[in-house]
Amino acid sequence: MNYQNVVSAVVRALAAETINSAGGCDFEPKVQATKQKGAIVGKEAAFLIDCMVHARLRTQLAAEHWLVLVAQYSTHAERKHEAIIAIAKAIRSPAPERFRHAAVVTWAMPKLPGQDGKRSTNVLPAAWYCMDNWLDEPVAERTQYRWKAGLCKELRRRVDLALTEAQEILDAEGLIQKIAA
Repeated sequence: MNYQNVVSAVVRALAAETINSAGGCDFEPKVQATKQKGAIVGKEAAFLIDCMVHARLRTQLAAEHWLVLVAQYSTHAERKHEAIIAIAKAIRSPAPERFRHAAVVTWAMPKLPGQDGKRSTNVLPAAWYCMDNWLDEPVAERTQYRWKAGLCKELRRRVDLALTEAQEILDAEGLIQKIAA
């Protein structure tokens, strides 16, 4: 199996963690069961590769890079929340801690189209997206937008670095499709 691009590989690998009812990349029982029947094929093979990519990225990416990928792309709510907390503590900005945390949360869980974001289960209440609620003391709106823009720029930079590192790992494994010119 080859992935179309690094983002699709990361998304599938992170989603593999939530596919089974146990809440983890539980591919070993499938491998054991198929040893008796024959080769692993189809969806089972794709799931096995997704789980192996998850494990490879988890162990080979820098911790900071793994956290931003989990915060940005994971569907596992608990892991996403843990990554958001770690990133919010580590990111530097002149903004207060509460503002930084709220900015990272809304970056990781953007407001989606639809009535109050009801098209997604991973949506925050509408009040979370109002920057005035991110501060205890009033601060000029222009300053808030400058802080948020700086934080989002830094988060995008971190995601780009993480995807570049993941691309190198997946290229070394031969898992990204080569597109002929």
